[in-house]
Amino acid sequence: MKFKLLAVMALLLVGCGASKKTGSSKTRYAPSTSISGLKFLDVYELPFELKYENTWVGGLSGIDYDRLNNRYFIISDERSATTPARFYTARIRISGNKIDTIGFTGVQTLKMPGGRLFPSLKEGALEAADPESIRFNPGTSKLVWSSEGDRAERNGVVNIKDPWIWEMDLEGNYLDSFALPANMHVQTVEKGPRVNGVFEGLGFASDYRHLFVSVEEPLYEDGPRADVDYAGAPVRILKYDAVTRKPIAQYAYLLDAVARKPNPGTAFRVNGISEIMALDDHRLLVMERSFSMGNSYCTIKIYIADLKPATDVTDLSGLHQDKHYRPASKKLLLNMNELGRYIDNVEGITFGPKLANGHYSLLLVADNNFSREEKTQFFLFEIIP
Repeated sequence: MKFKLLAVMALLLVGCGASKKTGSSKTRYAPSTSISGLKFLDVYELPFELKYENTWVGGLSGIDYDRLNNRYFIISDERSATTPARFYTARIRISGNKIDTIGFTGVQTLKMPGGRLFPSLKEGALEAADPESIRFNPGTSKLVWSSEGDRAERNGVVNIKDPWIWEMDLEGNYLDSFALPANMHVQTVEKGPRVNGVFEGLGFASDYRHLFVSVEEPLYEDGPRADVDYAGAPVRILKYDAVTRKPIAQYAYLLDAVARKPNPGTAFRVNGISEIMALDDHRLLVMERSFSMGNSYCTIKIYIADLKPATDVTDLSGLHQDKHYRPASKKLLLNMNELGRYIDNVEGITFGPKLANGHYSLLLVADNNFSREEKTQFFLFEIIP
């Protein structure tokens, strides 16, 4: 979600293993999933005007680590405004518990079925992509990525574009799509997903047989958005069969309240899920991101959520009113406000390599929204088992 840009507009008007085929448990690609805490180690900032292969490196919204080849896949959420929608490969060198260097090693354009590149919103809003998250399946050597879709008046026409989860090869070529549940279609009326608040997060289960997908904000029928005085807004986490690409369940996750009052009091504010990452077949790291106008930084919280006791709410509507279901449990792991430093629009999370002490690392990336007022930050943490 490109929420700081939306906020300005709002003010003017007053974002374990897998086999080669199915994902058996013979080979472990993911680290141990025992996490008792996260220890901050370092933060690394990219220059605002960094260019790579004639592209502007910004809007970094999703990151995933290929452990076997020691490379990262990083997706940009630019909607083909300067160059076509794309993802990067990169090397991140960690030395002495610090991020020593970040070097980009490749860039690939995202393609539509048939191989065409995505147009910009101005060139073709009905086909434009809004990339948000990216995950790598080491068993198949394929990537999945999500787009949030669209629901806005553009060039005098109300543009309706469904979100999607697509599978692609390492060159960005479209391979297949995941089926869209009935309640995730964008509509002209206030029903279904909210604009810029849909498929923000992806996470493969540790055996790569399932894919979890997080919806950033509540569906219209599930009640109002989170607010300063409203905690418990229900958002949905979808579970897919990663082989058939069909949805098999939906679970409710209850958001915290918006962390800070906006200034002025009626200005834009938001809290939602900006990314997820699976620990196993039922536990997720869930990243909540809160921002309010009048505050320069974001509040980023990371929870461990457990879906095992949760009710499948696929066939339920009005989750803010119907209390006959069990939401996912959540336990706070980290509030980045406690780090005592500037925190920008963090949108990506991935396990990283082992550190010198044998513990695994965790990396986060912040999306600068292509704004000089914001920063592309990479945060390095040690996972405390």
